[in-house]
This record gives sequence, C-alpha cells and structure tokens, in this order.
Amino acid sequence: MISWIQKTFQLHFRVIFIVLLVMTIIAFVFTIGAAPGIGDPHTKALDRPFYGLNLGNQEDQKTLFRDAGVSVFLQAGFPALGGEQLQSYALQRHAALYLADQLHVPGPSGADLIDYVKTLRAFAGENGVFDPARYAQFRDNLKLDATLTERDVSRILSDDYRYTQVQKLLAGPGYVLPVDVKQQLARAEAKWTIAVASADYGQFSPTVDASEANLTKFFEENAFRYEIPPQVRVRAVRFPAAGFVSQVFIDDASVRALYDSNPARFPKPAADGKTAVALPATGASDADFAAVRPQVEAALKLERARNLAAKAASDLTLALYEGKVAQSSVDTFLAARKLQSTPVPPFSRTAAPADLGGSPEIAAEAFRLGTARYFSDALPTPEGSVVLLWQESIPARQPLFAEVRAQVATDFAENEKRKRFVEAGRAARTQIESLIRSGKSLEQAAANPIAGLAFSVQSIPAFTLREPPATLEPAVFGALESLEKGGVSEMVTTGASGLIVHVADKAMPATDETNPRFVETRSQIAAFIGSRNAGDYLNELVEKELAKSAPVAP
Repeated sequence: MISWIQKTFQLHFRVIFIVLLVMTIIAFVFTIGAAPGIGDPHTKALDRPFYGLNLGNQEDQKTLFRDAGVSVFLQAGFPALGGEQLQSYALQRHAALYLADQLHVPGPSGADLIDYVKTLRAFAGENGVFDPARYAQFRDNLKLDATLTERDVSRILSDDYRYTQVQKLLAGPGYVLPVDVKQQLARAEAKWTIAVASADYGQFSPTVDASEANLTKFFEENAFRYEIPPQVRVRAVRFPAAGFVSQVFIDDASVRALYDSNPARFPKPAADGKTAVALPATGASDADFAAVRPQVEAALKLERARNLAAKAASDLTLALYEGKVAQSSVDTFLAARKLQSTPVPPFSRTAAPADLGGSPEIAAEAFRLGTARYFSDALPTPEGSVVLLWQESIPARQPLFAEVRAQVATDFAENEKRKRFVEAGRAARTQIESLIRSGKSLEQAAANPIAGLAFSVQSIPAFTLREPPATLEPAVFGALESLEKGGVSEMVTTGASGLIVHVADKAMPATDETNPRFVETRSQIAAFIGSRNAGDYLNELVEKELAKSAPVAP
C-alpha cells in the first residue's frame, strides 16, 4: 500500500510549487543567517546541532525548510506562511518528529495515509471535499518536476501524520470549565435586534476659527508633518522622439508586419468619420489595413524615433564618460554637440516632475547622482529619452510657516472638524439615550439634527454573531461587545460616518447542555486550548535546543 501511495502521490501543481519553493528559498536566505535564534551572520560554518540536524549546514537547512514549505502547502492548499512563520513552523515540526522518535510513535499504515490524504486542503474541491480530479492533476504534474520526487512527498506526508499524532498527545483532553462554554455560547448564540443611527461625516459643517494665532499654534505643534524631505536639483538634456521622426525610414513590409501583429491596436474609422470600430485580433483584410495604414505608419515611425532618441541619449552618456568631461565643462561640451540642458524644479525621492513622466525610476536615478557622478544613464520619458545632470542635493529642512500656510490651514480645518464631529457624537449619544429611556425608539430619538449631526436610522432584523448580516458595518460588532438590552453605544467613527447603536432586544440562548451546541462548543474550545498547549510545549523545546548552541556574544 505504501508503494502505491508513493506511485500515485505524484501530486504537484507545477506553477504553485515553483512559487512555494522560491518562497522557502527566500525565507531561508533572509531569516536563517540573521535570525537570533538560529545563526549568527558574522560566523561561518558554525555547527548548530538541533535534534539530529546541523542548522549550520546548508543541506540540512534546505531539507528542513523545503519539507516544512511542502507540508504547509499540502495542508493549506497554498503557501500560507511568510519567512518568520515558516521558520517557526519548520523548527517546531522537526522537534515534534524528534519527540515522535523518542516516544516510538508509529508511522501511518496504508489505510491511515489514504485517510489522511483525503483531509488535506490541497486536494479539496470548491465544496471543501476531497476532489479526485485535483488529486490526479497534482499526480500528473509531479512527473514533470525535478525538484520534488514521489519519495519526498511520501516521506513528508508520513512525517506530517506523525506530527499530528504528537500534537494530539501533547494537547491532552483540553480541560474546559463550564463557565467558558457558557460565555462562548452567550456571545455566539445571543440573538440581537438592533437599530443603527448613522451620521454622514461629509455633511457635517462646523464653524472653525482659522485665525492666524490658531494656525500658527497648530503649525508649531505639528511641525514634523511639514518637514520638506531631501530634494535634488538637476538639469535635463532632453531627446524628444518627435525630433527624430524625420530620420526614420520605413518600408511597406514593416508597416504591414506591425499591423498584422496586433490589428486591434488600430481601430478602423466608422463611415461618419467620428467614431471608431475595433478590428478583430486576427484575420484582418487588405481593405481594413488600407483604411488604417496612416495610423500604422505614424505608430511605426514614432516607435523607431523613440529608439533613435534613446540611442542619441546613450551616445551622450558614453561620450561624457569616455571624454572624462568635468562638470564645469559640460555646458561647453553640450554646445559643441548642439545640445542644451534645461533646469528642472527641485523634487523629492517620491515625487519626480510631471514633465519627466513622474517616473519613480527617474527620481531614484537622480538621487544616485552627486559630485562623484554628475550625469545619469539614458532614461526613458513619455516624450522620448533624457539625461540628467546633477546640480545640487538639498537636505531636508523645516519650512517657515508662510511657505506652507495653505496646507496648514487645510489640515487645521480637517483636524478641527474631526474633533468637533467626535464631540457632537458624545452630545448626540447623551440626548438619544435620554429620549430612549423616556420610551422613544432610536428612529424617533434621532429624527431631528442633534449638535449639528443629521442621522439616518436603519433597523436590523434579529441575528447572531455566528451568522451576522453581511452588510453590517464591522464597527457595529465592536460596539455590541459592551452593550446589553436597551443599551446605547458611544458614537463609533469610521472614515465616512459616525454610528450610534441601540440594542432593542437581546435574547440569550440556553447555556447548559440543553443547548444542542453545548457539546460542540466545549469540544471546539478544548481543541483550541489543547492546540495552544501543544504549540507552547514545542516552542519551549525549540528554544531550549537552540540555546545550547547559541553563539556567545563578545
């Protein structure tokens, strides 16, 4: 049976596993060398014994993380863990397998392994049940993968089975107090009937005193918000593609080849000459081509002109480099080549000028320049190409109030509006709560504007937190945590509104064994506690073992 499993467990979605293996390699490179629990980046070939492995050995590391990565994929159906999480899982998994050897925990029988395989999410269909077709596809693709063999998969599956058995042993029965079950049942099964009053933040218009004194005080208290980041000042030698169009030569064959490569790129004009009709992707006729030939020629000329512009820009950078042209002589050098540079307003690393396309690549290249290297490589722009000439690197600075007054005024107004919105919410909640206690509904209590807030009220039919309404604002659930029947929440602010929740009714479920969910809930809590206990124990094993060979700090 084991042999059959090995042969038939050729279970690999090639693309997904390539991504998975890349992820594990990245996790290995970025976490093993520098992680304090595993290795010291300043030591080489340091032996790190770990339950039969040597974490200082790259082959042992590779096996440890590859097995853990495949294990995660098989259980989750996708690479679900990042670098540090994968590292923690890999170490705990190996410690559990070492413990399994010490406790003589047996591997699975053929039937056990088949049953275990059917529980894995990697082979589950959309309905969550084992899907033979997904299993077969995985099996077929494994034959094409040289990085993972049938033997590897069979071994990983057997190890995972033993790992789960050790977890069960460590978890124990997971003792649960009846009060814990009652609390969970009360929380999940309580039936809530609520109404929600919502105030639109955009419609709130308080009066704000934007005097110079208030703006100046706000600026001084929030000066960090207005610090001007480092900037660079450059000049640009531009090579617009339009200037090279006259040098372009095209022939009929090239024009037709460009058209045939993507006919849909060149829509055919409609009969009225105003609208365009998209052409089919293939099989366009000679008549269709003739109708759009001017468009195709223009596109081909521009494409080749851009190439000429890029070459001219590259020729300039090469000439500057080979001629060892000093920055003080660059203007004379450019003039001799009938070129000129134009100033570019200073810009930061995150805000390249719009006339250079706002390109992050151009901004990054500009910040690499300085006295040691004052000219850039040829860089593409929407118009063609450009070469940047460094002029000055401007350090970060704190601006004067007058320089940023407009932004300060905007920020102050928004800050004051938000504060007033919260204050108005407190006043509204107090008044609404008082009216509800007098016998009014939330809709009646919030019918008129209160403290400048106009509310709309929505009544929500009875629901439980186990099956909440899909359209209910997530902030409402947080408000319910502290409310009982008749309660009114403080106004909860979201990005676009403020919400006040009134609990019209809260029907509590039976919290003893007469509730059909009592046993189920107790089992779920017990499983959670047991799993947490097992994880804590394995984590302690990992830390103690790693501490034995941890490098001593100088």
